[in-house]
Amino acid sequence: MFYISMFFQYVAQYMKTRLEYRADLVVEIFSDMLFQAVNLVFILVVFGHTELLNGWSRDEIIFIYGFFLVPYAVFGAFFNIWDFNERYIVKGEMDRILTRPIHSLFQVILERIELESLFGGITGLAVMLYAGSRLNLAFHWYDPLLFIILVLGAVLVYAGIFVMIACISFWADARTSIMPMMYNISNYGRYPVDIYNAAIRFVLTWILPFAFVGVYPAAYFLGRDEWIGYSFLTPVIGLLFFGVSVLLWNQGVKQYRGAGN
Repeated sequence: MFYISMFFQYVAQYMKTRLEYRADLVVEIFSDMLFQAVNLVFILVVFGHTELLNGWSRDEIIFIYGFFLVPYAVFGAFFNIWDFNERYIVKGEMDRILTRPIHSLFQVILERIELESLFGGITGLAVMLYAGSRLNLAFHWYDPLLFIILVLGAVLVYAGIFVMIACISFWADARTSIMPMMYNISNYGRYPVDIYNAAIRFVLTWILPFAFVGVYPAAYFLGRDEWIGYSFLTPVIGLLFFGVSVLLWNQGVKQYRGAGN
């Protein structure tokens, strides 16, 4: 209950801060949606020259992209730790975090929330509905619940990978460019993995499992029987990677020696 109370207190303070500058908030939301629209246009341009991409139709890939946007939006809202190395390690703000009687990772996550990113999830749902209607997909009564489970699993996959990357800073506190590179690699998860070669498919499935953020869970709703097993592995992979990332974080905190010379 203490952590739940702290969560809502952080959210309340964040909303007060953001609503103080409403124009900036609107501009950020608009720019995020424009960025997503540009990515969608890229898919449409590709399929302007071909009807199928290794057996995947345009609407199927649009559906996968829409699904990808939902966990990506939740991750962007609550796990915005791309600048952890520079802000908390190099500049020493981790010292402040460790003086408080609450788990350090929980604090870092709440300090960096960006709730406006959740609007990207609305865009993703709209894209999924559009593509699903064109594909005449049939849904069952339990699919909304399964959708939530798969989205949460995908969010944990994202969170686990990026928390692990952030943990590197505890052992190597110099400025690093690994995090931006990883964000770029994560975009491969919004396309079917079988359009890549075997080595890339293996990496995107078992090493950096970004495929579990987009194509694998979306394959269930698309009726792709060859990927159904991977679809249901999504929450398992998410819990595994996030659990390992928390353990690694705890070990990293023990190694942390503070800022300064």
